[in-house]
Amino acid sequence: MKKIAVLVLVFTSVISNAQQAENIIIITTDGFRWQELFKGMDSSIANDRKFNQGDSTYLFKKYWSDDVEERREKLMPFMWSVVAAKGQLYGNRNYNNKVNNANPHWFSYPGYSEIMTGYADPAINSNEYEPNPHVTVLEFLNQQPKLKGKVAAFGAWKAFDRILNEKRSGIPVTSAFDKIGGNNPTVKQNLINNMLADSYKPWHLDECLDVFTQYEALEELKIKKPKVLYIAYGETDEWAHGGQYRSYLDAAHQVDAWIKQIWDFVQSDPQYKNKTALFFTTDHGRGDKIKAEWTSHGSSIQDASEIWFAAMGPEIPFKGEIKIEAQLYQEQFAQTIAKLLGYTFKANHPIAKEIPEVLK
Repeated sequence: MKKIAVLVLVFTSVISNAQQAENIIIITTDGFRWQELFKGMDSSIANDRKFNQGDSTYLFKKYWSDDVEERREKLMPFMWSVVAAKGQLYGNRNYNNKVNNANPHWFSYPGYSEIMTGYADPAINSNEYEPNPHVTVLEFLNQQPKLKGKVAAFGAWKAFDRILNEKRSGIPVTSAFDKIGGNNPTVKQNLINNMLADSYKPWHLDECLDVFTQYEALEELKIKKPKVLYIAYGETDEWAHGGQYRSYLDAAHQVDAWIKQIWDFVQSDPQYKNKTALFFTTDHGRGDKIKAEWTSHGSSIQDASEIWFAAMGPEIPFKGEIKIEAQLYQEQFAQTIAKLLGYTFKANHPIAKEIPEVLK
């Protein structure tokens, strides 16, 4: 009987270890609304001449369907054909499944800090805030022996150097117009650097186009094989602030295609295949009850704390779109990310508890 018990214990341990994620890719797309993720294109905004860039025909042809499920899949096909089938999606408020910022500000630096630190610090109240005084989950993971030197971050927005406190944490953060490849870039990295320098700069030197962040991060995956990778896209927010709904939708559609590209590579590589978790979310919401406020966010916009997230990978049960009433918060993401890799995130500041439904 003792031998049987030992064998059962060993077998259970092997199964547990096989299911544990060894790698994680965290992806954010700035200010992308839950409304489009779960309901697809908003016809009232698409029909508004102030927002459709003079091309409602294009929008309706590419993204519209009378059926909400078809409509949202036209916009985000990978999310609804793969993540919904193999993972979990949270934040559809039509089912009272609610995810919110816990911070009171509802804009970018506070939102990203909350995601990464597990702490909704009200003192972090500006996009110009100093280097983050709090330890992020990325910094914590980089301190773990198995992950040391295998954590990297890529963000379109220059502020990620401060949000992730690159100088203190020791994590390489490639943001905005930073070059990649160090002193010995590969041919492809050198091409990316040259194209980045020569590219159109609609937001000057503060933020690059997302295509560069995508290709920089994908090269990192292929060459350096990080175990923890963070990718932050920004165009969904920038085009929304500009009132350009066509470009906002196109940017979201492209992010979905890039996530598929990343996932296809992950599932083709022996280090990553069936060993990698994906966590996808946003930093804040946008207006909706007053349709003209879809371009805006912040504490004065009543809907702007409403967010969403998706997760897929080892040890994440297949649940699809979550349709049960719940209230979750952005501050819970950091501990959830740590737990997916088998760690308990600890730091000298409050850290919200993980989301247990993602883990079991």
